[in-house]
Amino acid sequence: DGVRFVKSRIHSVVEEPGTDNLVLKYVDDEGVMHQEVFDMVILSVGLTIPKESVDLAGRIGVELDKYNFVKTPTFNPLATSRPGVFVSGTFQGPKDIPSSITEASGAAGAAGIHLAEARHTLTKTVSMPEERDVLGEEPRIGVFVCKCGINIAGIIDVDELERYSKNLPNVVYTGENLFTCSQDTQVTIKEVIDEHQLNRVVVASCTPKTHEGIFMDTLEEAGLNKYLFEMANIRNQDAWMHFHEPEKATAKAKDLIRMAVARVATLGPLHDKQISIIDKALVIGGGIAGMTAAKGLADQGFHVTLVEKQEILGGLGSHLHHTIEGDDIRSFVKDLVKGVENHDKIDVLKQALIVGFGGYKGNFNTEILIGPSMKQKKIDHGVMIVATGAIEYKPTEFGYNESESVVTQMELADMIDEGLIDGGAKELDRVIMIQCVGSRNESNPNCSRICCQSAVKNAIDIKEKSPDTDVFILYRDMRMYSMLEEFYTKARNMGVIFSRFEKEDPPVVEKGDDGKMRVTFRDHVLGRSLEASADLVVLSAGVEAADTEELSTIIKAQRNTEGFFMEAHVKLRPVDGGTEGVFFCGTAHGPKLITETIAQAMAAASRATTYLAQEFLTLSSVTAEVNQANCASCLVCVRSCPYDVPVINEMGVSYIDPALCQGCGVCASECPAKTIKLNWYDDDSLLSKVDALLEGVI
Repeated sequence: DGVRFVKSRIHSVVEEPGTDNLVLKYVDDEGVMHQEVFDMVILSVGLTIPKESVDLAGRIGVELDKYNFVKTPTFNPLATSRPGVFVSGTFQGPKDIPSSITEASGAAGAAGIHLAEARHTLTKTVSMPEERDVLGEEPRIGVFVCKCGINIAGIIDVDELERYSKNLPNVVYTGENLFTCSQDTQVTIKEVIDEHQLNRVVVASCTPKTHEGIFMDTLEEAGLNKYLFEMANIRNQDAWMHFHEPEKATAKAKDLIRMAVARVATLGPLHDKQISIIDKALVIGGGIAGMTAAKGLADQGFHVTLVEKQEILGGLGSHLHHTIEGDDIRSFVKDLVKGVENHDKIDVLKQALIVGFGGYKGNFNTEILIGPSMKQKKIDHGVMIVATGAIEYKPTEFGYNESESVVTQMELADMIDEGLIDGGAKELDRVIMIQCVGSRNESNPNCSRICCQSAVKNAIDIKEKSPDTDVFILYRDMRMYSMLEEFYTKARNMGVIFSRFEKEDPPVVEKGDDGKMRVTFRDHVLGRSLEASADLVVLSAGVEAADTEELSTIIKAQRNTEGFFMEAHVKLRPVDGGTEGVFFCGTAHGPKLITETIAQAMAAASRATTYLAQEFLTLSSVTAEVNQANCASCLVCVRSCPYDVPVINEMGVSYIDPALCQGCGVCASECPAKTIKLNWYDDDSLLSKVDALLEGVI
């Protein structure tokens, strides 16, 4: 899109005389000074902890590090130095929104373990007024128009919308609010409903995705059925989209409100269905993520079945040695395995494969084949956590399969742990590491996140054991994010040499006549090609998703092009799957460090608890219904449903399970015979009105 990425050192930013422009001077890779004029310079600044947070930590007795971030253990990244006090978000360290939300769920789960015994002992029930019977009444509609600060009112003429809405059929009240979703406005809406005896409500504001539930609750508190409500999304679908055309945006807002008013006038009351919940969980994958999630649920009193396809638990973590901070991974995994296998609330099934999956949130059933005999077992459970892990990419580049002197970072870590480097490091004159092997290319365009820290960790280990050994790290970009930057600095201070190469000009690895490997690369500082012999060439291989193609088909879970499972929403629901009641964590979701894996596993357990801790689940009353007498068995509904709900039953016609239906209306809109309708209405006379309305629209 025309964005330039320029590797450079900034010299200065000064104002251009006589203008508001800024002159930016910088030096490029070749040492050439450049000068460019810009309208705006934006500084990407770092994060610091405010004094108020430092004071808070002191008052509650929580230990901070030298940067004033909360100090946490590597294998318990949500715990502080004070038992019972947990941390999440940027108070623990620099991180983005998905990581912050993930940690917030994880911290809630960690706290829930301590509170599990008290669950439901102090629960209070909200008393709702008796619901008014509005069937048979003429529609009395109230329209509430939201300014949403400047989100809407900055573009759309809200006063004009209010005047327009007053003249719409059946509208008896119209008002505007600064923030309709605020608590004060909710009180006002209830008062207006009572004063004007409204029996239908329209809110013209933002998206029902995030706010519809708030207004539905308000209707119930006012004695109205919550389904007598409609939202007109004049923010996302109008003000934000047409900010450059205020007049047309206002005209479109009128259309949206008019349609909402027309629809709400035809609505009748519906009543939600309640279903029981199987308070058991199924966890797929026995690595660090799966075991952490299983134990997080079991420690809260829920029964968990842990399914692992290998003969032992541990996953990829059992092949690692220590973290960059120096913590013993294998000891941690050993203790975790022991805690899981000895837990009275966890059933461990090894050498097990998922072969069938059905049901819906709170009431799933999964078929599993266990052991060499392939014994079949069916498990009923309320939630599922998928933690199938990942594997190290096996290189085909740089002579990996041609010489024992070319190894991966994991293989180098094994050599260090076995003492091969400790006892013979002085015989290694030079070790050259190459980054981004199997990542950031055409087949796997994403960064594998862990490769840079693995290289720096192993480089530091080598230099500590043999300071005279030359260690080169050839990189495209060093991505030692957050606190890992300290170890990059440590490696440089120990003499590790970092040299950057371009994607189009990667290093060349060949075997010399003396048996040593020869690596040719262009050094960006010297601006020339260099050739160096190496006793050991170490490839920082990327992370690949485990083979989950068959599993994803069985459990109907989406994966990205690299094979990792996809979350429902990258920011708002970072561990939830597309199917409600299914959650993802660990490297099954994408490459991540052990600390991130543990936090996400606790988050998945926490999100699963929000289902299991309920006595029942409430299903939406809005579902699709098939007039089977007119069904032509064309399969359009089966193919179009995003939730895979419609099936062709034994009679050869379409059937939609109301417990599974999400009420999205896709099948109804796609059905060529118009035999499918949404049950928005309890009254057939209202249905005829809707049919007439649709005929007019069409």
